Amino acid sequence: MVDYGLKNKVAIITGANNPQGIGATTALAFAREGAKVVLIYKRLFRQFDKNKIDKNGVDRYFAANAGNADVVEGKLKGMNADYLVLESDISNEDAVKKIYSAVIGKYGRVDILVNNAADGDMEGIDTIEKITQNVIDDTFAVNVRGSLLMIREFVNRRGNYGRIINFSTDASQVFAGQITYGASKATLEALTRSIALEVGKYGITVNCVAPGPTQTGWIDEDLEKTVIPLIPMGKLIQPEDIAETILFLASEQARMLTGQVIKVSGGHALC
Repeated sequence: MVDYGLKNKVAIITGANNPQGIGATTALAFAREGAKVVLIYKRLFRQFDKNKIDKNGVDRYFAANAGNADVVEGKLKGMNADYLVLESDISNEDAVKKIYSAVIGKYGRVDILVNNAADGDMEGIDTIEKITQNVIDDTFAVNVRGSLLMIREFVNRRGNYGRIINFSTDASQVFAGQITYGASKATLEALTRSIALEVGKYGITVNCVAPGPTQTGWIDEDLEKTVIPLIPMGKLIQPEDIAETILFLASEQARMLTGQVIKVSGGHALC
């Protein structure tokens, strides 16, 4: 096992209520390493069929994102982890300030920020012919404004250790069919590089992980058959694959790695 040196580090992870999601899996990975973990989540309500949540697909995914973090919290309890769970909206400036006040009030500092929370159209209208103002505003509110507010507060309340990990998607630069979502993630890639230059003087690193097709509960069997042939490694990415990358980026070993966008995609969307 690799010692990432994360014992007693304080890590905030946003978007952590889906038990099969990257955020929850990352939180458990940090807890395994002895870190103190803070789970931030917001329930997103979309219609789903309760009779179909027993198998992977959009219904399971929508149900998970509409729920609270009880399942994840139960796993953390089973690990005897030191954790804090907060339901909040990172797109709201006052809410972000309250998040940091709560975390610093409990732990005294924040060492690591994982900006995993994201929003986007799930109705198939994120195209240039169908896009609406609400989709544009809602997507950028969470993916860009929310991430920026979380980063700003992290930097302004910085301690002696600083790691910021943002999230893009491997197809961000060319994402036909999800143009606003892709653009919001491409924006985060640009922000990652710019902010890395600004905060390097504080010893803070800023990097971005760009996952490929990841099984967080939303890829059903039919979609899996379509997607896997597009992945050179021949299988879906798992949340654990992303979490292990994040652990490294958060570690002391990655102290000189900053301003990078790292695709964890099994070779998908390399061009």
